[in-house]
Amino acid sequence: MEEILDFIKEHKLVKKGEVIGVGVSGGVDSMCLLHYLNSVKDILDIDVVGIHINHGIREESDSEAKFVLEKCKEMGVRVYKFTIDSHKLAKDRKLSLETAAREGRYGVFEALIKKDIVDKIALAHHQSDQAETILMHLFRGAGVAGAKGMEPMRDGIYIRPMLQVSKDEILDYASINNIEYVEDNSNQDNSYNRNFVRNVIMKEILSRWPNAIEAINNFSQTVCEDDDYINKNLDMNMLVVDSKFVQLPCSVFKLHSAIYTRMIFKVFQIIGVNRDIERKHIEMIKNLALNLENGKRIKLPLDVVVVKEYGFLTFENVHVEKPVLRKPNKCFTFNVENFGDVTIKRVKVENCDLNDGIYFDYRKVPKDAYWRLREDGDVFEKFGGGTKKLKSIFIDKKIPVRKRDFIPVLASGNEVYVIAGVAVSEKVRVEDVPTCYKVTVEENK
Repeated sequence: MEEILDFIKEHKLVKKGEVIGVGVSGGVDSMCLLHYLNSVKDILDIDVVGIHINHGIREESDSEAKFVLEKCKEMGVRVYKFTIDSHKLAKDRKLSLETAAREGRYGVFEALIKKDIVDKIALAHHQSDQAETILMHLFRGAGVAGAKGMEPMRDGIYIRPMLQVSKDEILDYASINNIEYVEDNSNQDNSYNRNFVRNVIMKEILSRWPNAIEAINNFSQTVCEDDDYINKNLDMNMLVVDSKFVQLPCSVFKLHSAIYTRMIFKVFQIIGVNRDIERKHIEMIKNLALNLENGKRIKLPLDVVVVKEYGFLTFENVHVEKPVLRKPNKCFTFNVENFGDVTIKRVKVENCDLNDGIYFDYRKVPKDAYWRLREDGDVFEKFGGGTKKLKSIFIDKKIPVRKRDFIPVLASGNEVYVIAGVAVSEKVRVEDVPTCYKVTVEENK
């Protein structure tokens, strides 16, 4: 378990001052993760809280919730407890019980993030979980994206500090540190896909190839490196990104499949879909581009509609609305998917070159202003005067269309005062004050 700290630092999983919520079921994996993060919180300068979710599936759920609360109290860790009705969720949304429980769980996590109760969610996935996930992805036909497995950090929110830790190491850690935990009897129910892979398939594989878990994880790492290289060399200027849809030229499908497949996954990421896209869907999209006439459309999982329109495929997510970044106006750092980390920091004016960077006078910002993404009707006052539509400012600054919808702005109503990484309004210009606020951007790689 000692390598976890290095893994956290290597992948920049946490930042100083963040509140990390640990998903704690009461099982050995999550109890060890909570214990470890709590033991190194001073080194990382973070706060650690527990999050326990009763999925309402098993009779033991109430006693397990009580167990988690007691152990968190013993560790001196604050804990949040929630209950979801997985059976009702499955019925209402026509989902499997396994999927409904997962969606309910992540719904709780997202609510805690949006309410600024926690900054990140730490999950206790480890090497064996990674190997099982890769196999499940491959069985579904997910291709390269599935072979990459789980990432150390997803969406700038969900972190997996133990992804390179083996199950044996976790059990040893629990033994050495006298960590109590509960056994989930449902883990033996092979009607669940995950359990079937773990208890049946992986058991048989390991009986023949004892090093299979390590081998699968090494394979995943190789796939990640190759995929990252190809992705960095994609021509993203081919995409036309609008606030409600993304367009991809049909001519892309005359290129190698390694190119158009990744372009399609990029499109899905932009419109907010990161799962349930398989090889068969890629082939459907290709057939639409090359063989069907203009105006034809196909519907894909998660309410994605693809329409052929005069040499372009138009992708639209008719279900997921564009996210709003309702963050408090203070010194802090937040992450914007498809953009990067935005940091607001108080600085002394005498130590700054106001012509080199984004600086603003916070006293001039209305109290109801908040950080969000651009909206229709947004306007911006340039230095020296003159108000323009935000779209015109982006054009003047030569900001690519594909990036505009992901650039956060500090605004009140439709009046924009700061465009992260781009410009500051005349209305919040820094003049004759000892301190001001600086905005810096670290773009996602």
